[in-house]
Amino acid sequence: MTSVDDRPAAPPAPVPRRRVNPVLALLRNSWRQLTSMRTALVLLFLLAVAAIPGSVLPQRGVNPENVDRYFVDHPEWAPRLDRIGAFEVFGSVWFSAIYLLLFVSLVGCITPRIRDHVRALRARPPAAPKRLERLPQHAVLAAPAAADPAAIAAVLRRRRWRTEVRGNEVSAEKGYLKETGNLLFHTSLVAVLLGVALNSWYGWHGNRLLVAGEDNAFCNTRQQYAEAKLGPRVDSADLPPFCLTLEQFQARFLETGQPEYFNATVSVEELGKAARSADFSVNSPLRLDGANVYLLGHGYAPVIRYTDRFGRSQTSTVPFLTTGDMGLTGEGLAAFPDANVDPKTGRRDPNLQMAFTGLYLPTAPDSPPYVRSQYPAERNPALNLIAYRGNLGLDAGIPGSVYKLDQRQVDAGRVKQVGDKLLRRGQSWQLDDGTTVEFLGTERYVTLSVRKDPGSTLLLVSSGTLLVGLMGSLFGRRRRVWFRVVPPGGDPGNRSPTSGSSLVEAGGLPRTDNPGFADEFAQLVTAVRGDAKPAGAGVDGRAPTGSREGAE
Repeated sequence: MTSVDDRPAAPPAPVPRRRVNPVLALLRNSWRQLTSMRTALVLLFLLAVAAIPGSVLPQRGVNPENVDRYFVDHPEWAPRLDRIGAFEVFGSVWFSAIYLLLFVSLVGCITPRIRDHVRALRARPPAAPKRLERLPQHAVLAAPAAADPAAIAAVLRRRRWRTEVRGNEVSAEKGYLKETGNLLFHTSLVAVLLGVALNSWYGWHGNRLLVAGEDNAFCNTRQQYAEAKLGPRVDSADLPPFCLTLEQFQARFLETGQPEYFNATVSVEELGKAARSADFSVNSPLRLDGANVYLLGHGYAPVIRYTDRFGRSQTSTVPFLTTGDMGLTGEGLAAFPDANVDPKTGRRDPNLQMAFTGLYLPTAPDSPPYVRSQYPAERNPALNLIAYRGNLGLDAGIPGSVYKLDQRQVDAGRVKQVGDKLLRRGQSWQLDDGTTVEFLGTERYVTLSVRKDPGSTLLLVSSGTLLVGLMGSLFGRRRRVWFRVVPPGGDPGNRSPTSGSSLVEAGGLPRTDNPGFADEFAQLVTAVRGDAKPAGAGVDGRAPTGSREGAE
């Protein structure tokens, strides 16, 4: 009969498994995927691909004139590209989403790596392996006069090795610059993204075409920009108060038409400061308090005077936008919607409005066709005009370009062409109704980009630091060496026991691919030996085990 104590013990009750919250598991896995280096590389590649349209297509923040010209040249594709932000790539939602994800991914990747790297820097070099002869580099040499591990460590420290002495062994390592440069590169990349974000949130920019003369002065208000974009954290009242007047624009060109020198002279008026004159050029912007003014382009503004049938004259200085050729051919529109007002009744007939479109040629050819300038400077200026009469459609309140005639009015028959004429400077043209138009001369104009980029300094510093970190990560090499002092009668590796004097056994291990490590190891052995034997020779004059160069 079996007693109670002899019965087998009951198996332990199973521990109930705790159910994992599926939402938390999904978030944890998503975070691990997002902060993996593979994801960061994919996002970095996507960011580079997303920046391609910003380099290929014209951007409103850089050259709004080319954007307008793209709409004219590609009327079908331009609106579609504009809807997806192709003309403002670096401020679009999809581009911002990519670099925001990249920012989060890099921060998640870098943080644990920085912690591990700091721990590695504070840790001591590891102890020597038991069998040094199995390392890629190995040497056994007769001990110097003072076979002291501390003396060997001193030799290594003079060569900037981190050393640790453990009894009769010396451990040394070098090459943490590689990981430091790697982390510096990725940290700088995060700083670059942060600078871009600062420019996007707290920056602003506006484009303005400024014609020379006091009557065309420009003040820094949002309403006076042809196009302006403020960051989400910027209000119109935050724009710094200043006014600019273009006094003079100088340009020099080579005989081939290539530009050689640009310089704009402006009068600057800032709140609480006396008016001053300032010069700036393409690569040297005008730096004001809270904004920078960049010179983007230039051209000519013909001065046209129109005298209507009642003898009333109107003068207009009209910028003609350059068509993109090397000769600075300009194309524009001079509209006179208030012409032909009856002085007796004070009424204006909208069907008698006048407009002149055409081309301005700084250096016109000697014979037709007069469609392209031969040189960007004014050597033979000519204005090729086409006159239109009718209802220009300006009273309807429909927005349109001030540089082009509304083609819908022409197609509907409300505006009709009444002639064309090539005018030289100072010449006039009498139309069929007795009115006259005169070409008085030209003024210069410049295209300005006024902007504030609060993250520009951060971008500059982080970009330079990024290059430094990249160089360190590319050229840094992790390696370790060990030296063991073997007393007389000891057994260094698989050698036979020796007697008489002590030996020094050395071993080296490159942590990364380093073709020059064999030479470096041989030089260390020579420095430790301190005698006149060939570099890297062992006790019997043979090269260290694993050396690729042979005896040196």
